[in-house]
Formats: sequence, structure tokens, C-alpha cells
Amino acid sequence: MALGRQRERQSDMMVSWAELPRSPGHAFYDRLQAELIAAGFDGFVEGVCAPLYAARRGRPSLPPGRYFRMLLVGYFEGIDSERGLEWRCSDSLSLREFLRLGEREPVPDHSWLSRTRSRLPLELHDQVFTWVLQRLAEHGLVRGERIGIDGSTMEANAALRAIVRREGGETYREMLRRMAAESGIETPTADDLIRLDRGRKGKKLSNTDWESPSDPDARIARMKDDRTHLAYKPEHAVDLDTGAVVAAEMHPADQGDTATLPGTLASAATHLAAVDAEPTPGAPAELVADKGYHSRAGLKAMEDGPWKSRVSEPRRDGFLRWHGDDDARRAVYNNRARLLSEVARQAFKLRAELVERSFALVLDRGGMRRTWLRGRENVHKRYLIHVAGYNLGLIMRLLTGAETPRGFRARVSVWFGAMPTGDDGCILLLVAASADQIAVLAVSLQPNSVA
Repeated sequence: MALGRQRERQSDMMVSWAELPRSPGHAFYDRLQAELIAAGFDGFVEGVCAPLYAARRGRPSLPPGRYFRMLLVGYFEGIDSERGLEWRCSDSLSLREFLRLGEREPVPDHSWLSRTRSRLPLELHDQVFTWVLQRLAEHGLVRGERIGIDGSTMEANAALRAIVRREGGETYREMLRRMAAESGIETPTADDLIRLDRGRKGKKLSNTDWESPSDPDARIARMKDDRTHLAYKPEHAVDLDTGAVVAAEMHPADQGDTATLPGTLASAATHLAAVDAEPTPGAPAELVADKGYHSRAGLKAMEDGPWKSRVSEPRRDGFLRWHGDDDARRAVYNNRARLLSEVARQAFKLRAELVERSFALVLDRGGMRRTWLRGRENVHKRYLIHVAGYNLGLIMRLLTGAETPRGFRARVSVWFGAMPTGDDGCILLLVAASADQIAVLAVSLQPNSVA
């Protein structure tokens, strides 16, 4: 046998369809694709996007269904950037099948995703989120009887060291150099500036004085791990009976919980109305929240309305003074009485589990703890589709037993059985099967023997 040598590759002049590489398919994405096609997903998104494009002239755009599918892949695969989405979909034949790409069609690149996102408004992304919520309602996964609300933080795509003053545009380093010159240091080094910054009195960063020139919507905030960054504040309203997220809002990170609560409640009421589960004053829904959402004005506004509050009350020393505001007094005392029941204890347990679980899956496992987009509207667009992927995962858990492709692969089934043999013995079989592997253990038992 002669030695085989590597030669220069010669391009094929013609390749038959049978010779092209084919995807063996992915059970999770194939099942999700069947659900989307059966529900008419592509026809829906093309219908709502049609007014934003020319009727006849112009080259065809990226199909809206393909754009939203790529964002869903970002959630299921835990990919944070659009460039990473392009690379992942280009490397996987099963994801190309999920995107419904032809044999010779290229995967949309990150710039095409950016242009499509800038063309489609935030309201349209919210319509897609509502469409997914309607699919959950068809499977009985939206009840709207108990709603838990909480917020988290996500790091913005902006550097804290690059902030400038809102008035004058002075950078933080220029401010330190000016302070060093005023203290007598003519040519300060980097170490001198660090020591001066650490030792100055009243050291703090205020959003009223500083902003990011690259992302003015980002706000200085303390993250969940006690670091200080430019950040945004996502806030979820979760159905405590099913775990479905019925509202996902993106607020400035410097706004408190009492300030962002009305906007999140209004969004939750709108989405619940789309699935015929809107709370009314005659049939109010329970609102379960922690003590950060407790305020007299907020409880007073919700009293006798569509929301029955169960908001934890912070511990205060001394007596409460009402100054003649009987409505606020009645709202606070009614909320306090509702916190003493066993129903409230169970609701707070569900809130601690389900609301935090939604943040863990969307932000940490889903890759959105740090965003690579700028502008609160752009961040909110992608965040809505990520949360829509989380809601689709609830349907997939109902159908396949797993919410993500990784969970589907890790699922293991075990069977145990016995098969008799002709000599009055038997063979014990233990079969363990996962998504891509099968293990079989067989033990033969004979009469008058010990296995």
C-alpha cells in the first residue's frame, strides 16, 4: 500500500443533494419547531411586521421568524452576544434546521440582527411575548390568581471609569487630576490618583451628577454581588401557580421598587387581559411582594382595586402617625391582616422559589446578567424574547419533561425487568437511557446460586 499524502483541496464543480451534509436533528428543537409551526408562529410575526417594510420594492429582509428564533436560541444555549449567536448557529446543523435555512442559505450575521432589531419597535417584541403567553394559556399554564413581583440587576455595556459629569462633561480622572493640583501635587501618578480617590471625604457617585457618554440610559447601581456598576433593573411578574412570567419590564437601575411597581402591574394586567385572565375589582388577583414594595401611597392606590396586596411590612420602631389619612391607614392595616394567614405564608414560599428561579434561568443560565447592547429600549427588546424563551420552556417541560436542550440531554430513564430462561433461572435486566446513550446491565440467576 502506497503512502497517502495530503494534497491541495480541489473545489467540487457539482454536488448532488444526497451528498450534502444533513442534520440528524435535535429532539428538543424538533419538538419546539413542531409547536411553533402548528401555532402559526411565522405567519403571525410576518403579519405584524409587514407594515414596517415596503410592499414590493427592495431586497427581501431577514425573515422575522428567523430573527426571533435566533434570539430564542440565545436563551436556550445561554449565549449573551449576537456575534456569539451567529457563530453557534453556523456551527450546528440542527440549529440551521431550527432556523429553517436552506442548504445554500447563510446564517444571518450579527449586523443583520442589529439592523432588524433597530427596525422592529419595542411594541412588536411585546406582541411576540404576548403571543407566547397565549400559547401558555392554551396549555393551562396561566391562571392569574396569584402574582409575585421582584426585581434584579443586570450589568450594562458601559464602563464605570468612563463616566462624565452631566454638567460640563468632566471625566472622573480629570476631576481627580484637578483635585490633585488643588492639593499641591503638580504631576500626579496613577498611584497618587488612587490614593487621593480613596482618601477623599464624602466619596460617592450620584446619578444626578454623573452619566455614561456611551449609554446614557444606564445608571450607577449596586449589583446583587455588592459590586458597583452601570446597570439596568429587570422586574418580573410571575404567576405563582404555574411559574409563567406574565410581565418582564426593564427599568432604570436607580429607581426604587415602589417607583417601578405601578408600571410592572400595568404591564401584567395588559398581558393577562390578552389571555382572558385580567384581574378586576370584583375578582382581584393577589399581589405578593417583599418589604421593598411596601409604601403607604402604593397600598392606598391598590386598595379596592384589581390587586389584593400581600406585601411584607418592614419592621418599624414607635407608633405610626397618619395625619388624618384614613384611606392609607385602612390600606396598611388590611394588608397587615392578610399577611397573618397560612395562605400568605404559602404564597411567599412560592414567590421565593418561582420568581428567583425565573431570574436565575434568564439572567445567569440564559446569559443576560451582562448585556452587550446599549440603550434601555434595545436591552428591553432582547430581554422580552429571552423571557419568552423561558415561557416556551414551560411548555416544553410539559411536553418533553425538560425546559432546555441541556436538561433534555441530562434526563435519564431507568427500566428494570426479568426474563425467564429454560433451566428455571432468570436474567435480570437494568437499562439506563439518556438522550444520546444507553447502558444495559444483565445478571443471570441460576437455581441454587447466589448472584
